[in-house]
Amino acid sequence: MKSVIVSSVLPLAMAISATAILPATASAGERDKQFFQTVEGKWVGPGEIVAGKYKGTRFTCTFTGSTPELKTGMTLDGSCRVGVFTQQMTATVEHKGRSGYKGSFMGGSSGEGLDIVAGNVVDPRKVVFAINRNQLNGVMQARIPNDDSMIVTVSVKVDKQVVPVIGMNLKRVDGAPVGKLAKN
Repeated sequence: MKSVIVSSVLPLAMAISATAILPATASAGERDKQFFQTVEGKWVGPGEIVAGKYKGTRFTCTFTGSTPELKTGMTLDGSCRVGVFTQQMTATVEHKGRSGYKGSFMGGSSGEGLDIVAGNVVDPRKVVFAINRNQLNGVMQARIPNDDSMIVTVSVKVDKQVVPVIGMNLKRVDGAPVGKLAKN
């Protein structure tokens, strides 16, 4: 189960957290779109499983982020490597009207991954998503302390506590954030 978290939650968490740079004046819908557009580009970085059976396992991920043209959301596609093993990763999230944000990691719970069942852009530098697979419930939080880095934390609910399981630090490797490249 923890390998499911590592292989499917990390990509989305990274993509989402990489998108937290928004102007304060935008409306909520426009603000969310701007937030997700900041994930566009290439991101790399290390991560570690910080709890559970695989505690101490370190990995490195590389992702390319993109956004749909007519919808609010994003896709993060790439891979994570542990030693000589590489796992392809894909995560997608979109706004689904009154249902809010929905999406999947690695094909969702009907495949080998997790479902994104809810979420929101909390502020210009943070996003939080609820994740689920069968009896596993958790939260993925992404924070962007500056334009070129992102911190992702994935936590799961164990009994009545939320326990951090995965931590990740990503760096932008394609230059300035997308929002700074756009011409007005």
